[in-house]
This record gives sequence, structure tokens and C-alpha cells, in this order.
Amino acid sequence: MIASISGRVSHVGLGDLIIETNGVGYAVNVTTKLALEVRLGAELTLRTAHIIREDSQSLYGFMNAEELSAFNLLCSVSGVGPKSALAVMGTLGVDGLAQAVAGADDSMFRSVSGIGPKTAKLIVLSLTGKLALSGVQDKPSSTSEANVVAALIGLGYQERAAKKAVEDIAVANLSEAELLRGALSQLANARRVSNDV
Repeated sequence: MIASISGRVSHVGLGDLIIETNGVGYAVNVTTKLALEVRLGAELTLRTAHIIREDSQSLYGFMNAEELSAFNLLCSVSGVGPKSALAVMGTLGVDGLAQAVAGADDSMFRSVSGIGPKTAKLIVLSLTGKLALSGVQDKPSSTSEANVVAALIGLGYQERAAKKAVEDIAVANLSEAELLRGALSQLANARRVSNDV
């Protein structure tokens, strides 16, 4: 299993590189974004996913372990192959992927070429709770909280108010129903206070 590769870039395509190492040129599939950033002749180290099929072997390269881990998680979803997973990574990146899953926003996946509505929903369901958000402070910390926020927005509450209400009452081991009841109560109290002023 090839876990990483280091060498000189001898070819840059739209979605692939050839990296020369010890006299051997390895074809590595990469996101278009990465391909555009790489210069011919540059020395490069990539973390790689080595995908072995009956009739082929392919390398998929990433700049760090976080990207590789997200790619592998996407590949674990039924109906998502490595090419589709790479397309998602190229379009959303790690943080975009984590935000889409945390916010249960399958429309972000449908914007990726090759991902249909069913697969988009399946990605959200399969990866919920498996991705950490890095540097995103305004998202709910758990799936239950995200679901309750979405329900409150569906009931006509502003997103900011819904998030604040959920965050204010969120404690460990509360069910979604309890969270929803508590948040509704919080929002109703806030509305009463503003009406009394």
C-alpha cells in the first residue's frame, strides 16, 4: 500500500500529476485546485490513497492527512467512488464538507458533478458525526442540535435566534425532542420579553 509519495513533478494535468521518485514516474489523481497550484519541476510530498481494483490500481494524492481522511470517509459511502469523492473534495474541501454534513445540507453535494440527489442525502446520513469542523464556531456541536436548529428554521425562526436558543439549553444526553421543547420555550420567553419592553 502506497501511503505517501515524494518527488519531482514531471507532468501537470487538469486533475492529475506525474511524480518522479527514484527513477519511477507515478500517476497521481488530484483535485483541479491542487493541480493548478503545483508547478512543473517542483518537489512535492503527497499523502495518498492507493485504490486497488481487479483491473486497475490508482493513486489519489492530498496535501495533508485531514484531506486524505475526508476522502476515505467519502469513499466509504455506498455509491461514492474515488472519482466522485475527489470531485467533492475539489469542490468543497474539508471544511466545506464538514459544514455541509453538520448542517444536513445535501444541496452542496448535488452541486458536484456526478453526485445525484439520492447519493447527496446518503453522504449526509453516512458521515453525520464522523467529521470535525475546524475553525467553524457558529455551527451546532452535534447532529441533534443541527437537526433541532433546522426544525426551528422550518417553523419560521431566524437562524441566529434558533442556534442561540439551542446552544443555551444544550446539555449532554438530551434527546432531540427535549432539545426542541427547551429551545421553543426559550424562544417563546424571548419573544414575550421583547413584547413587554
